[in-house]
Amino acid sequence: MNNPHVLVIPYPVQGHVRPLLEFSQLLVKHGIKITFVNTEFSHQRIMNAFGSKVSVDGSIHFVSLPDGMGVDENKNHIGRSIESICQFMPMELKQLINEINRPNGDEVTCILTDMFMGWSLEIAAELGIKAAALFPASALSLASMFAIPTMIDGGVIDENGTPLKHEMIQLSSETPAINPSHFSWVSIEGFTTQKILFNFFQRNIKAVEKIEWLLSNSTYELEAGALATMAPKVLPIGPLSTYEGVGTLVANFWPEDSSCLKWLDKQPPRSVIYVAFGSFTILDQTQFWELALGLQHSNKPFLWVVRPDITEAKDEAYPKGFRASVADRGQMVGWAPQRAVLSHPSIACFLSHCGWNSTLEGVSNGVPFLCWPYFADQFMNESYICEIWKVGLKLEKDESGIIGQEEIKSKMEKLLSDENLKARAMELKEKIRTSVKEGGYSNKILKSFIEWVKS
Repeated sequence: MNNPHVLVIPYPVQGHVRPLLEFSQLLVKHGIKITFVNTEFSHQRIMNAFGSKVSVDGSIHFVSLPDGMGVDENKNHIGRSIESICQFMPMELKQLINEINRPNGDEVTCILTDMFMGWSLEIAAELGIKAAALFPASALSLASMFAIPTMIDGGVIDENGTPLKHEMIQLSSETPAINPSHFSWVSIEGFTTQKILFNFFQRNIKAVEKIEWLLSNSTYELEAGALATMAPKVLPIGPLSTYEGVGTLVANFWPEDSSCLKWLDKQPPRSVIYVAFGSFTILDQTQFWELALGLQHSNKPFLWVVRPDITEAKDEAYPKGFRASVADRGQMVGWAPQRAVLSHPSIACFLSHCGWNSTLEGVSNGVPFLCWPYFADQFMNESYICEIWKVGLKLEKDESGIIGQEEIKSKMEKLLSDENLKARAMELKEKIRTSVKEGGYSNKILKSFIEWVKS
């Protein structure tokens, strides 16, 4: 019998592609062949960032499918992207599977999909291919989606997902309180329409009803309460980024600037503020300047990831004189090798947008957080960091909605002087890493899943 051949299908944004690729690298280690399916837009960006690193022992084959959107269309407009993907890609995926399954081909034996690409589970069922799904964000975010019918019945939201109540709610006594305005389908204002996203989430929840394996990139050590609300349907196998052997390929949409690691080598232990906002966050000119001035006046060494599109400023984005004033202690890069950065001994804290991948990478390395959520599940992740795990501090906006330079500077000083917070971060690191080691709960589930793929 040929080795299993798994078709892996991520949702086409970096925060989803990355954990699916990490998962794929774990499967490859167990003799499983992977065909990794990106949209043409994502595929090109990732290939450009990879350079010459495009396979793992030849066992991961990268292919692309058109998503129905034009080259010049705004790929960050999630509503348009969702509609185009769901309308256009199913037929393309069927054709790809038929090509792979041609006589003497290496037939697809399993489809592993991002839960946000739930339509591919419908195709797997139609073609008689066994299938599984990974939810790449927090288990709490998934639990809020599973709770949609209950929240509609309870008058928390209406049938379009609009919050009807403004008080905080809890899905269970062991989960963080959630502001209804922070539900993922509500808090992506400006990128989509709420109705499109809400209907999309409901479709995906329905798509996973009958599959045998719905996996979460999380762990009981982090999210026991949220996972308990969905047991035994949802099983944790994370954090995927913490397993050995997943760092060979990292799915970036921008080329990494590894020169910052040499700069970090020259800094004292636990001294550097790492600032990174993921792949979506956009700061207006005022907010960008306040952040820059907060870093400047902190008098701390810092590594700041400044994507080319992080601000819409048309002129010089930085305040006048900023670069010269921080030249001896500040490093700005377009994109950083984040896993290597967060594990570096010079890092003191992580000023983060609280995306789930960044959250997992930070807590897995014992790094305290300054939290600056932007949208979607990032507000829930902030609640975990500050209220449940107590390994970080929130940055508060002023009356005009800006996080000011003094707030940044003062919270930075408070965090760096809090030895109890830093100790909790190190304790959480050890608990998380235990879950993916031999005998750990996430590790056991991963092994069971691999046996199922091979069966």
